[in-house]
Amino acid sequence: MRILLAGASGFLGTRLVERFRAEGHELTKLVRRPAQAADEATWKPSSGQLDPALVAGADAVINLAGVGVGDKRWNARYKSLIRSSRVDTAGTIARAIKTLPAADRPRVLLQSSAVGWYGDTGDRPVTEEAPAGTGFLADVCRVWEAAARPAEDAGTRVVLLRTGLPLDEHGGLLKPQMLLFRLGIGGKLGGGKQWVPWIGLADWLSATGFLLDRDDVNGPVNMVGPDPVTNATFTQVFGRVLNRPAVLQVPGIALQVALGEFAGEALRSQRVLPGVLERAGFRFSQPTLEEALRAAVDQESNAAA
Repeated sequence: MRILLAGASGFLGTRLVERFRAEGHELTKLVRRPAQAADEATWKPSSGQLDPALVAGADAVINLAGVGVGDKRWNARYKSLIRSSRVDTAGTIARAIKTLPAADRPRVLLQSSAVGWYGDTGDRPVTEEAPAGTGFLADVCRVWEAAARPAEDAGTRVVLLRTGLPLDEHGGLLKPQMLLFRLGIGGKLGGGKQWVPWIGLADWLSATGFLLDRDDVNGPVNMVGPDPVTNATFTQVFGRVLNRPAVLQVPGIALQVALGEFAGEALRSQRVLPGVLERAGFRFSQPTLEEALRAAVDQESNAAA
């Protein structure tokens, strides 16, 4: 399959490139700088520039682009960048698809989104049918997903990847916690009662490939594992996997000092379930948190060896 990929340099994008190349797919990576390799093509999403011929040559387009939500302390400028880096890329791709004749359009667009769509769900489990919640990230997800609508209007199948917290030693939830837990100073965040919508990296990659081929699946898809846990349970299991104590607690006020406004989002409870994936027959290779964490720790140990 010929795949056009935006966001290939991110931690999920790099893993997806490795996976798809191993499977024999032909990849073209969209980059903002001048192209430096045969598998790269330049675009300028901030000004809506993308050569439609690049899109016409693809069977599928995958857009994972967007600055990291937790990479920097939030201020007005960074919040604007979080929003624009997602909306501009999604809109540029969707509009390019819409400009093409029907015969030249890619048959599927996998558009990144996030479980932030649901806001704080408390103890209430939610699937893809749940409405958008409230808060900054929920607002971002609404406009992010809406930006992909021109591709759907043009007849391309659009899948919105509402990703939770992929478990990998190089990014996401585990990267900032791995060292703390190995030192025995890891602990639950706040009261620990908030639900954590995790997913094993292997399952995220497999689900992405699965959705490329499932012509009967469109719209939002929760990219989360089938067994969400509370932060307190996550902490206990992670400590057990690493054979380290995990009895400390990071007070909410300390998170506010360290993270600013982002602390409120980090402490939100999101009991999100993979309704669409399960109904479509996707089989999780890491259906429990402990399995996913042990796989992530094995990867980390192998990289250090």
